[in-house]
Amino acid sequence: MTINNAVSATAGAIIMVSLLLSNSNMFAQANWLWLTFFVGFNLFQSAFTGFCPAAKIFKAIGLKG
Repeated sequence: MTINNAVSATAGAIIMVSLLLSNSNMFAQANWLWLTFFVGFNLFQSAFTGFCPAAKIFKAIGLKG
């Protein structure tokens, strides 16, 4: 798996989990949507700046670019 694929998969998974948690009976709180916002904002800013914390982490653990 490449770093870009890992970042996309991780972002998608975090977004889906936060949306499920915000709508579940047990953890229903709108505050989970801030996690969705944070992931989306990071993806947006990385498109312009080239800086992605998740990509740095994946590179450090040995995934290839």
